[in-house]
Amino acid sequence: MSTITAPRGLAGVVVTDTELGDVRGLEGFYHYRQYSAIDLAQSRTFEDVWHLMIYGELPDAIQRASFTARTTALRGLPSDVSEALPLIARAGSGPLAGLRTALSLLGASAGFRPVYDIGADRRADDTLAACATVPTLLTALHRIGRGLAPVEPRDDLPHAANYLYMLTGSEPDPAQVRAVEQYLISTVDHGFNASTFTARVVASTGADVAACLVGAVGALSGPLHGGAPSRALDTLDAIGTPDRIGPWIRDRVLAGERIMGFGHPVYRTEDPRSRMLRGIAQRFGGPLADFAVQVEEQVEAILAELKPGRELHTNVEFYAGVVMELCGLPREMFTPTFCVARAVGWSANILEQAADSKIIRPAARYVGPPPPQPVPGIGPS
Repeated sequence: MSTITAPRGLAGVVVTDTELGDVRGLEGFYHYRQYSAIDLAQSRTFEDVWHLMIYGELPDAIQRASFTARTTALRGLPSDVSEALPLIARAGSGPLAGLRTALSLLGASAGFRPVYDIGADRRADDTLAACATVPTLLTALHRIGRGLAPVEPRDDLPHAANYLYMLTGSEPDPAQVRAVEQYLISTVDHGFNASTFTARVVASTGADVAACLVGAVGALSGPLHGGAPSRALDTLDAIGTPDRIGPWIRDRVLAGERIMGFGHPVYRTEDPRSRMLRGIAQRFGGPLADFAVQVEEQVEAILAELKPGRELHTNVEFYAGVVMELCGLPREMFTPTFCVARAVGWSANILEQAADSKIIRPAARYVGPPPPQPVPGIGPS
């Protein structure tokens, strides 16, 4: 069999066809199926986009009501999963780590079967059950970890509002709900990023939906992928005041350090998600939003000066952290909130991959000592 040498990280390598969307990094544009993701975030609900990703079309009013009722009914947890959450919370290192275990248990409790062995309708049903419970699991793990009782989901609240309600235990503010909903919609899917590709690799083996999602969550937990929103906000805290922006950034750039929240492996223009989230932050207003804009402007100017030709702009994490802070989310829940949205994108990719049973099995080039060599004896003891 002939082999093809791919660049490190598979950068620029096309591995399959997809109908789910694309990222056009040179244009600063990305889409879900045939619609601009930002247009969807500006004009549609999270449930609408969820329906689009799983079933391939935006719902009409009747379909929306049916889909919302169906997914709302799936938010509750099986008793054996609920009973295990305190132990998972005590043993884990936060809600995202606990989610890996909880999803595995959910899949077993719900009787998820390998996608290779079931039809398309059952696969879709399994993804809906998993995605509907991700917010319930994450908020319960967070609250248990802080010594609080989990808050049961409400069937009268949309997905984003119910997430905030379960997180805080309070009636969510409509402006904050819409801001979080727009953030969630904007992060549902984004090409073949590390966690999405991981989900598809696991799906290509024919494993069940829970196993695929667990693999994706594991990839998302890495700080170079989904762990940056709170770190970007930590940067604002470390800078502190406008007069410190220039010296602080210069010192770190000259030291070769990465400025969290800036730069993206695909975009060579402004990240459209960052542009939208900046607008949301400015809609709230206040010192944090104003300071974030000041930092963005000075950081981009300094990066352009010290790293000419690199086109380093804010990515989604920078203003995502600001928006979530303004909406009252605790920082340890920034990346888990990202996971609430991306679970839908992962699910759509799992379904698309499951429809093509070809296993993803690349090769590696061996560069160790030349084999075969004699196996040495142990020698006298």
